[in-house]
Amino acid sequence: MKNKVRLQKYLAECGECSRRKAEELIVAGKVRVNTVVVKELGTKVTPGEDRVTVSNRSVFPPKKGAMILNKPRGVVSTMSDPGNRETVAHFLSKKQKGYFPVGRLDYDSTGLVVLTNDGELAQRLSHPRYGFDRVYQVKVSGEISDKTLRRIERGVRLRDGVVKAKVKVTKKHSDATSLEVSISIGKNRVVRRLMEHLRHPVQQLHRISHGPVKIGKLKPGQTYVLSDQEYEKIVEMVMGKE
Repeated sequence: MKNKVRLQKYLAECGECSRRKAEELIVAGKVRVNTVVVKELGTKVTPGEDRVTVSNRSVFPPKKGAMILNKPRGVVSTMSDPGNRETVAHFLSKKQKGYFPVGRLDYDSTGLVVLTNDGELAQRLSHPRYGFDRVYQVKVSGEISDKTLRRIERGVRLRDGVVKAKVKVTKKHSDATSLEVSISIGKNRVVRRLMEHLRHPVQQLHRISHGPVKIGKLKPGQTYVLSDQEYEKIVEMVMGKE
């Protein structure tokens, strides 16, 4: 059974207008569902089955897809920011108006951000139940002992729960260590908080993959829109994992 959604949400997701504007159009009697004028804001429709028109013009759900961004440092991985900082929305074209970021990557970090208008794909990629690792290249202060590496893999208790990660040293510097960190949870600033707790503060953090999606050779600020075939392949890999 296909999920029903509120009419104003459907109009917003189709890129017709904002949700608030959609409510105004509904109350004004300018929206029809299957030829019937609808003025009730609680009305629900089934995308792909119900025919919705605004001022006698048909409205269709957007084609689902995904894209990736190599987020530069100093960009907020949300669609808007009350402090007027640059957000990932800056990198979207009009065709990607309904896209949103899958999870977050903090302001000071760089690397892969997946954006999509496919809510189910986003939920699957984000939820720890499905075990899709986020992989980071991380440079931290100091030299990390084998004991600390084993502790991270066993689990470290932070204020919001136990955090486990797979970690390997990729390079040793005179006063720092480069690591590859794989973690399946997307809690706020979790890698930074983990390393801070272990007294190895993060100097640099760059995400290179999220589940089956990899950043490849994208440069900072560059985007790549998945082809239909690439998107379908990602969906198949993500939805097939239980």
